[in-house]
Amino acid sequence: MAVVEALTGRTVVADGKELLYFSGTSYLGMCKNSQLEAIIQEGAKRYGTTYSSSRNSNLKLAVYDEAEELLAALAGAEAALTFSSGYLAGQALIRTISKGQAFIYAPDAHPAIWQSAADANHVDFDLWVESLAESINACSGEVVLLMNSVDPLKARKYDFSWVAQLPVNRSITLIVDDSHGFGLINEGAGIYPTLKQLVKPNVALIVVGSMGKALGIAGGVVMGPARIIALLRKSPYFIGGSPAPPAYLYAFIHAQNIFATSRQQLKRNVQQFQQLVRHTGLFNYFDDYPVFYTKEHNLYFALEEDAIISCFPYPDPESAPVTRVVINSLHTSGDISFLAEKIEKFRVGEKMIKRV
Repeated sequence: MAVVEALTGRTVVADGKELLYFSGTSYLGMCKNSQLEAIIQEGAKRYGTTYSSSRNSNLKLAVYDEAEELLAALAGAEAALTFSSGYLAGQALIRTISKGQAFIYAPDAHPAIWQSAADANHVDFDLWVESLAESINACSGEVVLLMNSVDPLKARKYDFSWVAQLPVNRSITLIVDDSHGFGLINEGAGIYPTLKQLVKPNVALIVVGSMGKALGIAGGVVMGPARIIALLRKSPYFIGGSPAPPAYLYAFIHAQNIFATSRQQLKRNVQQFQQLVRHTGLFNYFDDYPVFYTKEHNLYFALEEDAIISCFPYPDPESAPVTRVVINSLHTSGDISFLAEKIEKFRVGEKMIKRV
């Protein structure tokens, strides 16, 4: 594991050496975006670095309502509620609504929406969908389905067409963690607009996730029916937890053009990398998504003198490593070309070794 001394978004300084950085989840490069930093500082001058109080206190900051109204409008949801993190948002939601319902977890659903570690599920997603009707029929009462919007580990886009085929005679809640899609897909609106077109009236759609990945905003959000948001507002997890820093939500409101510009740059970067590595057959990827998964774990070691890519055991320390290249909007065309050249040398070298 490299010891990092500095992080610029496109490079890291590790053990005294600057390396290209193709890892992490700051897809839009907001972790080091000077324009976003300036707006956050502007917000901090207005509100301070944090808000050390409960959202339910006798003092109310308008910025929270403004940000939540914008979040709901962007997604097309009835209402939205922010928390200090995506994990707290997920846990607050799960613990508030879990009163007798049957919970059915899709493969690799994020721990933020687990009730316990026993909820981990690593079967194939398509197989899970095939058996879903049987699983729902085996449950009595209300059913809660929980899953991720995309597979950010193996760079897989889920087909959600099955949502339109869910039984209409059952009360169903569909909870989707969109931490790795919000700010990216559907022009930044995330998965909500896609699923909203598929759900029937008997299905309550709730999307939860972190705002800290693509958007670089310290906070989490729940979006869905107004009645669910009203329940969350009364929950001890909302009342007792510190809220997201108001300076960051101020920045979210005023940085929409910055996000849009960075999405366009990311799209160009991703398309360039796709064109350069398509012939290699080394990667799984989809559309304009910035994650490229490979089964060639030795690629990490082949690149480590020049670049750091993502490679770590998952879902636990004894598991096989998950190896990925992650492109962000801060990468230059030269960065991407350099990485592609190194990958091509690795590919040719691997073939030569296999022939011997």
